[in-house]
Amino acid sequence: MSINPAALPGADRKLYAWAAGVAIFIAVGGFARTYYLKFAFDTPPLSGLIHLHAALMTAWVVLFVTQIRFIAARRKDLHRNLGLLGAALAAAIVAVGVPTSIEAARRGITTPGMPPLTFLVVPLATALVFAVLVTFGIAFRRRTDIHKRLMLLATLSILTPAIARVPWEAFRAGGPLLFLGLTDVCIFAFVAYDTVKNRRLHPAFGWGTLFILISQPARILLAHTAAWDRFAAWLTA
Repeated sequence: MSINPAALPGADRKLYAWAAGVAIFIAVGGFARTYYLKFAFDTPPLSGLIHLHAALMTAWVVLFVTQIRFIAARRKDLHRNLGLLGAALAAAIVAVGVPTSIEAARRGITTPGMPPLTFLVVPLATALVFAVLVTFGIAFRRRTDIHKRLMLLATLSILTPAIARVPWEAFRAGGPLLFLGLTDVCIFAFVAYDTVKNRRLHPAFGWGTLFILISQPARILLAHTAAWDRFAAWLTA
């Protein structure tokens, strides 16, 4: 991640500081019972693969917050150097997230109303969307206005699993459409703030948000096709 401090005025700092706070709140709140505060709750044990996946996702949120702090402190050098770690971490998240999702489907982990193999498309698509946004964010690292917005969208796009784990059964019964919808609410809030502040919708936010929105019904539609059933069965065989 590489952002020019001069291109991050006070309003921008507030936007990304709020984004960091939201990411921490949702991630910790969603996974408190099953991971962060697991010792205090009687929840099932976790495999080594899940522990690794959780550690990588936690590291991404910590990295996101750290990078924002470096820019606020005008430490562009540290921000740029840590960006190399960010690229490697993003690749690791995808590399570990895919087999973690497949293993969860094998174990029958799903959301209410969706068989495990049908639901598998949701976390896999989340990994794909994250990978695409981060890849373009890195490619545009010298265009700070594009880069910072794509990285923000990438981080918000992976909050859906945490939202889905809110320990309220009536809420969880809403299923993927509700979880994805609340993810969109978070995204729209930050995009709207940025748009009003700058008096225009930035293309990176426009195209990035559109990409996320198109991916959501697409994954649900794909999940209910015979082709996906066969593919998911092959993945989990």
